[in-house]
Amino acid sequence: MTRPANPWAALVALCLGFFMILLDTTIVSIAIPSMITGLRADLNSVVWVTSVYLLTYAVPMLLSGRLGDRFGPKRVYLTGLVLFTAASVWCGLSGTITVLIVARALQGVGAALMTPQTLAFITHLFPPARRGAAMGFWGAVAGIATISGPLLGGVLVDHLGWEWIFFVNLPVGAIALVAALVLVPDWQPRHSHSFDLPGILLSAAGLTLVVFGLQNGEHYDWGRVFGPITVFEIIGAGVLCLIAFVVWQRRNRREPLMPLRLFRNRDFSAGTFVSITVGFAMTSIFIPLVIYLQGGLGLTPTEAALVTIPMCLTQGIVAPLAGKLSDRFDARYVLAAGLAALAGGLVLLSTQVDAGASPWALMPALFLCGLGIGSLFPPMSTLTMGSVERELTGSASGVYNTARQVGGVLGSAGVGLLLQIRITSVITESATAAAQQLPEADRAPFIRSLTDAAGSGSEFGPPPAATGRFGELSAEIVHNGLVAAAKSALLLPAVILLFGVAATFAMRPARRKVVGAKGR
Repeated sequence: MTRPANPWAALVALCLGFFMILLDTTIVSIAIPSMITGLRADLNSVVWVTSVYLLTYAVPMLLSGRLGDRFGPKRVYLTGLVLFTAASVWCGLSGTITVLIVARALQGVGAALMTPQTLAFITHLFPPARRGAAMGFWGAVAGIATISGPLLGGVLVDHLGWEWIFFVNLPVGAIALVAALVLVPDWQPRHSHSFDLPGILLSAAGLTLVVFGLQNGEHYDWGRVFGPITVFEIIGAGVLCLIAFVVWQRRNRREPLMPLRLFRNRDFSAGTFVSITVGFAMTSIFIPLVIYLQGGLGLTPTEAALVTIPMCLTQGIVAPLAGKLSDRFDARYVLAAGLAALAGGLVLLSTQVDAGASPWALMPALFLCGLGIGSLFPPMSTLTMGSVERELTGSASGVYNTARQVGGVLGSAGVGLLLQIRITSVITESATAAAQQLPEADRAPFIRSLTDAAGSGSEFGPPPAATGRFGELSAEIVHNGLVAAAKSALLLPAVILLFGVAATFAMRPARRKVVGAKGR
C-alpha cells in the first residue's frame, strides 16, 4: 500500500477518535454529584464508573497492539471506534448505576482497541525527520482534551443533564468514523503474533479482584461479600493471580504479554514505576476536588470546571518547555522537579480546602499542580524509553502506557476508598456530638439518619428525614464531612508521588546531544 499523499489529513482523522477517548477520562469526574443524585447511587458505585473504564482500558491494551499488527491498525481502530461510540450512547441511556458501569466497561474496551493504533500510524505515515512534529500534534490534542473535558462536562451537566456527557460522543464518533474511512489508509503490517491468552486472563482477573476488594471493602465493612467469601480473600485471590501472571510471563517462551527481560533495564523498571505513580495521581486529583467544589462549596458543575482551567492551561504551556529542558539538561531533575511540584501543589491545595473558602484561594495551588503535570511526560518518556533495545521498543511502549493506566485504576480505587472512610467517620462523629443539642428522644433518630446517609445516595445533601429542627444541623454535618474527606483524599496522591521522586534517581542520566561540541 502506497503512502497517502497527505499523512496529516490521516493523522487529524485518527486524532478525532483519540480526542474523544481522552475527553471521556476527564469529563466524567465533573458529573459525579449529578450521577449520585440522578441515579440514586452511592459514592462507591459512581467511583466505579471511572474505575471500570480505566480497568477495561488498561488490561486489553497490550493485546490490541498485536491485533493491529495481525489484522491491520485501521480495521482494529474502526472496530474500537464503533464500539466506543455505541457504548457511549448506552451510557447515556442507562437508567441504573449497574447498567452505566457495564456500558462504561465496553467504552474502555473500545478505547483500548483504538489507542495503540494511533501511535502505530504515526510511525507508518511519517518518516523519522517529521515524526516529532506529528507526535507534538498528537500531544497537543491530548492537552486540548484535558482542558476542554471538565468545562464541556460542566456546561452539559448544568444545561442538559449528566447523560449528555456521553451523548456528545455520538456526533464526534460519527465524524471520526467517516474521516477515518476516507482519509486513513488500510495499512496491513501482517506480522504474525501469538496471543498470550493465559497472560490476558490472569492479568485481567488479578487487577479486577484487587480493585474490587479495595474499592468495595468499606461498603462490605471489610467482611463477607457473598457466602463465606470475604473482602480480604478476594484481594488475596487477586494478588495470587498477579503472581501467577508474572510466573507465566517468565515461563512463556513464545510471545509473553509482558516480556520480563524489559525489567532487567534499570531505567525502564524505574520509569515504569514512576509512570504508575503519575497515573495514580492524575486520576485521584479530580474526584476529591470536584466533590469539594460542588459538595463542599456548593458550586455548579460549570463553576467547578472553571476553577480547574488554570491548572490545565498551565500544564499545556509548560509541557513544551519541559521537553526542551529535558533535551538540554539531565532529564531526571526535570522529572523530579515536576513530581515534587505536583505533590507540593496537592499538599498546598489540601491546606486551602475548607468550608466557606473562596475558590480563588485555590489558584496558587492549582497553578503549582499544573506546573508539575506539565513537567512530567516529556522527561518521563525520554528516560524510560531511551535505553530500551530497538527490538523491544513495541513491547516496552505497550507496557509503559499500560502501567500508567493501571496506576489510574489503583488511584481511582484508592481515593474512592479513602473518601468513603473519611465521609463515614466524620459524619458519624459529628452527628454524635451535634445530637447533644437535641432533646434526648430525638438524638438516636438524628444520629441514625446521618449515619445511613454517609453510605447512601444522600452524601451531597441532608437525608430525606432531615427536616424541621434536624435540617440545619444535618446540612452542616454532611457539608463538613465532604470537606474533611476531600482534604484527606488530596494528600494520598501527594504521598504516592514522593515514591516516584525516589524512583527517578534510580535511573541513569539520559543521553543528550552536546550543542556546539568541538572536534566533530
